[in-house]
Amino acid sequence: MDKFNIVMDKIARRDLTVGIVGLGYVGLPLAVAFARKGVKVLGFDKNASKVDMVNKGRNYISDIPEDDFKAAAAEKSLAASTDFSRLAETTAIIVCVPTPLDRFKKPDMRFIETACVDIGRYMKPGTFISLESTTYPTTTEDFLKPIIERESGLKEGIDFWLCFSPERVDPGNKTYKTANTPKVVGPLGEEAKAIAMALYGIAIEHLYPVSSPRVAEMVKILENTYRLVNISLINELALLSGKMSIDIWEVVEAAKSKPYGFQAFYPGPGIGGHCIPLDPFYLEYIAKGFNFDLTMIDAAGRINNLMPYRIMNKIAYALNRRKKAMNGSKILFLGVSYKPDIDDTRESPALLVMEQVARKGAIVSYHDPYVPETFDEHGRLWKGVDLSDETIGSADCVVFTTNHSCFDVPHIVETADLVVDTRNSVKSVRIENGKVFKL
Repeated sequence: MDKFNIVMDKIARRDLTVGIVGLGYVGLPLAVAFARKGVKVLGFDKNASKVDMVNKGRNYISDIPEDDFKAAAAEKSLAASTDFSRLAETTAIIVCVPTPLDRFKKPDMRFIETACVDIGRYMKPGTFISLESTTYPTTTEDFLKPIIERESGLKEGIDFWLCFSPERVDPGNKTYKTANTPKVVGPLGEEAKAIAMALYGIAIEHLYPVSSPRVAEMVKILENTYRLVNISLINELALLSGKMSIDIWEVVEAAKSKPYGFQAFYPGPGIGGHCIPLDPFYLEYIAKGFNFDLTMIDAAGRINNLMPYRIMNKIAYALNRRKKAMNGSKILFLGVSYKPDIDDTRESPALLVMEQVARKGAIVSYHDPYVPETFDEHGRLWKGVDLSDETIGSADCVVFTTNHSCFDVPHIVETADLVVDTRNSVKSVRIENGKVFKL
């Protein structure tokens, strides 16, 4: 029996080990999804504390239902290791490592490169490899393939197979989780397609195959750039509306009444999370190689990058109306996660606003029930404070930066001396009333 049929037979019998490289917000939920279906999963991570928690049955990703995690741990289907030589035990390897930007806003491929080197050195012939990390189109074919072939001495399409399947994790989503979110699959070749569909079909309910990895890579970029462009548009209109004494939230609600041709997006202090703020830079990077300028996407990215500074100016404006300077004022920020009811602070615009306000001499504090402490992009440690009446009342300005559902907004507004609302948390206030200033 040839390598392809051996792999397909193992998948059919679920007699294989799936390796998950990277046990973060993407990798661990995927590992649990496979383990819950009776597939043996071996997770890999350089972070020994994560590996230790997995092996001790401790869940550190809030999006994973505790019952699912405990069931996977109890069934001994899920284990983790820092020893990447154990990749030799796997038949399929799914790469879920971070893909940040460097200080020049260019793709930092170190994590993917390291993963590929480890895979190439230790995998056995007949291994299926899928990349899920967000990246630019052509990565799978032009970046992964050469490294793995070089390190392994094996030939893609004969000794191993490649695929790109973009992660679509939406932290905090109560309806769509890893298993029931439709999954795009971009294989390199027909054998890779058959393996990918059979493998992912074990854990994922709906699969959508496309013709190549680069198509799947562009799908991910399109999904997130679509959101970036539209959120940047509504943020710019929000700033204009504020100057014209128009409530942009009322405008959006009215526009939503149209049953076709309009999808509502909402303003805020900027776009957070790992993917949406970063994807346009990945696309810009590859577009330059084709001598192509992404004018509209570039403009949207600049608007998003400017939002924290514009929120800082809004806070300064509100303080000035009280005859106060930002320098020396006490500013309390409510929420530092990038979206409501989660503990994820990646690329959080709230942290960027806090940093800029602190640089202007303000005395900055924050409260977030999901994030007791966090680091900003410069490595500064921020520790949250309790949300007491004294804390609220002693602040010169309270700023809503994340609309957590647990916030008692009416009480906060009543207790606070001055409020800047960037998330429409104070829905009953339609225009600036001397106490509440909206984006």
